[in-house]
Amino acid sequence: MSETQQPAPPRTVLVTGAARGIGRATAVRFGAEGARVAINHPPGEADHAEETARQVRAAGGTAYPVEADVADPAAVTRMAEAVHAELGTIDVLVNNAGICPFRDFFDIDVETWDRTHHVNLRGVFLVTQAFTRRMVADGRGGRVVSVSSISAWVGGAQQVHYCATKAGVSSLMKSLAIVLAPHGITCNAVLPGTIETDINRADLAQPGKREMFQQRIPVGRTGVPEDIAGAVWLLTRPEAGYVNGAELLVDGGMFVNLQ
Repeated sequence: MSETQQPAPPRTVLVTGAARGIGRATAVRFGAEGARVAINHPPGEADHAEETARQVRAAGGTAYPVEADVADPAAVTRMAEAVHAELGTIDVLVNNAGICPFRDFFDIDVETWDRTHHVNLRGVFLVTQAFTRRMVADGRGGRVVSVSSISAWVGGAQQVHYCATKAGVSSLMKSLAIVLAPHGITCNAVLPGTIETDINRADLAQPGKREMFQQRIPVGRTGVPEDIAGAVWLLTRPEAGYVNGAELLVDGGMFVNLQ
């Protein structure tokens, strides 16, 4: 850096569902660059969000936990107002909040179907609309990255409701890539494969399940949240400015291993 160049100001980032798992790892990754990170968490997750905040600060960032059920329009509006008042307009939005209650198809009731869609898909719509509205008005551009899933591309016998939402998230990012690009905002999706998180810990604990995945995944292991956090972070860098409307599969090569 020359004497006349000034260091870039720290970026302001919102990560939804950041109390644990992929969301926490992503928040910490941005903290390591010195970012100011708004840590969204649902009601009842304040203690976990505080641990994320501690790790973000330890990594070198600034942390601002904020509670909101992303499926609740009024809660999202309050969150947008609170984040803007505390941190100003964000530069990066990471839509990560999601749920996946495993159910056999004939055991999925309407309440489970609706709640899964409300959190996983409507939540992405509500949060993206609320925050990019301010990003557009501010005129600085930015990045939107939504965590979809390999389940957007494949089926799942116990994830019929979940797979549909993740396909929707990927499709939503493609449309928003067209809508928001003229305002300097790119929109992309990251599709995790089999990642060790609370969502699938019980599933992976079934006899032989982990071993089956490890044999099918060419890199020889299941993923960890930091694998996804790194991919999300890369899509928000200046070097990725021409990546827009893309789906980045992060699965250790499992999808292409058809033999």
